[in-house]
Amino acid sequence: MNRINQKLQEDKKLLSIYFSAGYPNLNDTVQIIQDLEKSGVDMIEIGLPFSDPLADGPTIQASSTQALQNGMTTKLLFEQLENIRETVKIPLIIMGYFNPMLQYGIEEFCKKCSEIGVDGLIIPDLPVAIYAENYKTTFEKYGLINVFLITPQTSNDRIQFIDSVSNGFIYMVSSASVTGSQSGFGSSQEAYFKRIADMNLNNPQIIGFGISDKTTFNQATQFAKGAIIGSAFIKNLTENGVGNISKFVSAII
Repeated sequence: MNRINQKLQEDKKLLSIYFSAGYPNLNDTVQIIQDLEKSGVDMIEIGLPFSDPLADGPTIQASSTQALQNGMTTKLLFEQLENIRETVKIPLIIMGYFNPMLQYGIEEFCKKCSEIGVDGLIIPDLPVAIYAENYKTTFEKYGLINVFLITPQTSNDRIQFIDSVSNGFIYMVSSASVTGSQSGFGSSQEAYFKRIADMNLNNPQIIGFGISDKTTFNQATQFAKGAIIGSAFIKNLTENGVGNISKFVSAII
């Protein structure tokens, strides 16, 4: 069973952390992953830096830009992760845009992910219908879970379709804004969380965008299996480097 599915079966609310590979320094990637696991994080989303990250707010965009300037590439990320499964057991997901994966070659990209122990992918700009028609069999061939995003504007029919082609969790975007652009959740967002929960989808939901501390983590996970923190963690890396990870995580869980 895929490590993501194993984790989703655990009787707890899950914390997933996102960071940009190669940030703050080019060779920090593995240490950050190891330290996050030691701190009690349940899953990690490793951002594959891209020059035009449309779904990301200024904090993640800045970290992605810096990572590219540091020299991060798809090939180098795979090299950094070559032996990651010797020390890390929790699920690892690569979050990135479709263009770099297409340039690398979709089959080769999926094969490499499988070889090094990556469990899934999040590709915000890959439409679900295109995935289902052209790439689903390749992802499944290499045991990879592809995670799709929904927003408050996503229609129920589309949510049902996404649910039908998913086999892990659904990334539930808390608002229509980019990452890192809000703080706290209002009544409309809580109503959205409840509406999706009441749909009784086959795949559990994990909420991202706007989660930054214990309060927002608890708000989100009242209606979902888990929550994702990205911008707040990257801000912590920017301000404190890689030496303060356990303190950041312990303040949330």
